[in-house]
Amino acid sequence: MQVKYSRHIENRLRLRRIHHDLPKMIFEESGERYFDKATGYNIAVKRVELYGKAREVMLAYIIEGKNAKLLTLHPLKEGQKEKRIKAGRWRKI
Repeated sequence: MQVKYSRHIENRLRLRRIHHDLPKMIFEESGERYFDKATGYNIAVKRVELYGKAREVMLAYIIEGKNAKLLTLHPLKEGQKEKRIKAGRWRKI
């Protein structure tokens, strides 16, 4: 599967000074996958080193044929993932 970046994620990476390969690494290595019922996007979550701290980062993506289009990513706040799962917004896939 070929991985492509959206313009939005490219801009976010520059703005937040995040290494360009981080989204692809999260997509390829994440053991946690969800479907976000509010957005219709797939979500990958992985604990990574970001800004000198270990933190969970979520990556939103869609599958388009044989391509994965990575849309956006951001660090999750404490308890944010659990709240979305408990509320039923994120469903494990």
